[in-house]
Amino acid sequence: MDLGFLLQSLIPSWNSVAVLAIYFAYLAVAGSILPGKLVPGVTLQDGSRLHYRCNGLLALVLLVGLLGIGSKMNFVSLTVISDRGLELLSATFIFSFLVMLVLYAAGCRSRSKGSSLKPHITGNLIHDWWYGVQLNPQFMGIDLKFFFVRAGMMGWLLINLSILAKSVQDGSLSLSMILYQLFCVLYILDYFVYEEYMTSTWDIIAERLGFMLVFGDLVWIPFTFSIQGWWLLNNKVELTKAAAIANCFVFLIGYLVFRGANKQKHIFKKNPKELIWGKPPKVIGGKLLASGYWGIARHSNYLGDLLLALSFSLPCGISSPIPYFYPIYLFILLVWRERRDEARCAEKYKDIWAEYCRLVPWRIFPYLY
Repeated sequence: MDLGFLLQSLIPSWNSVAVLAIYFAYLAVAGSILPGKLVPGVTLQDGSRLHYRCNGLLALVLLVGLLGIGSKMNFVSLTVISDRGLELLSATFIFSFLVMLVLYAAGCRSRSKGSSLKPHITGNLIHDWWYGVQLNPQFMGIDLKFFFVRAGMMGWLLINLSILAKSVQDGSLSLSMILYQLFCVLYILDYFVYEEYMTSTWDIIAERLGFMLVFGDLVWIPFTFSIQGWWLLNNKVELTKAAAIANCFVFLIGYLVFRGANKQKHIFKKNPKELIWGKPPKVIGGKLLASGYWGIARHSNYLGDLLLALSFSLPCGISSPIPYFYPIYLFILLVWRERRDEARCAEKYKDIWAEYCRLVPWRIFPYLY
């Protein structure tokens, strides 16, 4: 690709800015007015707790329906994202940067003593910028951390659907593209079916909202997780029937481990006496679950996530490493995150964590790591 053309394509147009603005406006309105289960978050240090309206699935289905109707009426093009991918990438990056400027300034000026808005300032500008200053900043009553991760996951699906529309329009739809799209749709729909489980994840509970999360949610998730789709749009891959079936098995096993582990953890936090695989749970020190998937590996959900990421890339074949950027990146990220998790848990649970590590020696990959 010509470098001049690439740089020109990265310059946001007013159309791309409008697309982004309409998208965020829709999510803000839909998230506020559509019915959904009101899920209480964890109790914070000051005794308070946030409540999250989990209506993401309804908002997503409604949005896709509106886009479909708009396309039929020639109000909107289904390929608007795939036609303006680089523009939207740069526009979203600039938006993320501007959002972080506002969050950092607002956080530094905050005088709140509550856990959600109390500023955590280390004096290291880069550290505070990257990891954030406040735990749960809000805008017009909208919890921004929950809002941004929802925007990123929906954005990933919308990019994929636009790529799919482009491949149909170009007459290049293949089995590889169908498998990739199917796996991603199932994964993203599953995320929104179980959206309430997100409220008990580390990102929501403990990570402050800094550039790491803002950029990660709005830019990294939708635009890098869809690399396989962009690659398939420009490269033809012929999958054998055996390869397609094997790919389906990788996805299925990954899904069962990922969803099963996260579901067990969420249920245990809500009801520590709930049966796990039909048996009373084994609990270490009254706090740590050591049954089910959590009795196999201490971060078994990461194993499921890695298998799913691999299944998204396998439809692209093995002719290029580019489609494998996501699983390679995710492997590095999760090993790094696992190390952070281990250090935090060792400090928090002390002897209880040591006992858990003795009982469950494997970190992510049973019998390997």
